[in-house]
Amino acid sequence: MKKQYFQLTLFSYIAALLYLAITTPIAPHEAKLLYEAEGIASYLMRLGENLPIGFLGIRLFSLMFGVFSIILFYQLSVIYLNKKDEVYFATLIFILLPAIVTATILANVAVLALFCVLLFVLLYEKGYTHFLPLVMLALFFVHDATVVFYVAVLLYAIAYRESRLAFWASGFVLASIYFSKGIEIGGGPVGHFAEAFGLYATIFSPLLFLYFFYTMYRILLKEEKSLIWYISFIAFAFSLLLSIRQRVYITDFAPYVMIAVIPMVDFFNRTIGVRLPEHRKWYRYGLRVVLSFLMLSFFLILSHKALFLFWENPKKHFAYRIYQPYFLAKELKENGIECYDGVEQYQLRYYGLTPCAK
Repeated sequence: MKKQYFQLTLFSYIAALLYLAITTPIAPHEAKLLYEAEGIASYLMRLGENLPIGFLGIRLFSLMFGVFSIILFYQLSVIYLNKKDEVYFATLIFILLPAIVTATILANVAVLALFCVLLFVLLYEKGYTHFLPLVMLALFFVHDATVVFYVAVLLYAIAYRESRLAFWASGFVLASIYFSKGIEIGGGPVGHFAEAFGLYATIFSPLLFLYFFYTMYRILLKEEKSLIWYISFIAFAFSLLLSIRQRVYITDFAPYVMIAVIPMVDFFNRTIGVRLPEHRKWYRYGLRVVLSFLMLSFFLILSHKALFLFWENPKKHFAYRIYQPYFLAKELKENGIECYDGVEQYQLRYYGLTPCAK
């Protein structure tokens, strides 16, 4: 891909994200973050709510951190990958991931955690190690599931004898445990393992997730292990182990797993590079299929409103819980009704409808 084509693609992509952030009604988890939860994501949403820009106000900071994360990912790809084409390719896959698209256009805490993780790895690779404790501290207050990240960094530091990094990582592991900033563990063996696989297939896309799984496994057995691999693999392995006995929240692990796109692209390029040209065609066919699925998922998200309006049974549409309260609020207001009791109370509150007095 030429540089000008990549720049045009990136510009069009950001314009599409802006369009989605402006036009998509408030989602259930966004409404709960805005009115019920506490934390940095909720604070930023309330700060943006006061801006006269509609839905974009509550998502402004998520959109900004999402775009900053793309920039950091690009800079990190330059360090890990050898050629500009590989950097463009890795960045293209990253921005097309369904999880990255939805995390950027809908307010959430995962995009803040992703920004911190990418910044941490970039600073480490550039040698600015004196800033690492500050990023680890910021992540401690941003995300509740940070213990997975700290454990991964600690194991990497021990493996490569990074004593200072090991000291800081072990300190944050202990702090996470002491302040209960880890992941809740409980319940008995209930078998959410297959569900966890399904969730990962959703945030990656099915075929790309299979390659992610294969890449993590091959690097574990034979390849040199980078900091990115440690972070992604530990988060992924821990989530699967946890899913044996309880339902996992994929947003707890996604910020640490998504960055694995870089080692995946690196491994793919090295795999195809050692094969004769006549043996590379199947790899290229597979690559085209994966990219086609990613682009299809992106266009489905981009056109989700039109699909919802023309869907035969809207209740089966994935955005039903977003649009149903929006149209319900319009209908109630047209009929002069100012209150409503229902499960959508937080979303309806955003549209100016309060719970009815009992």
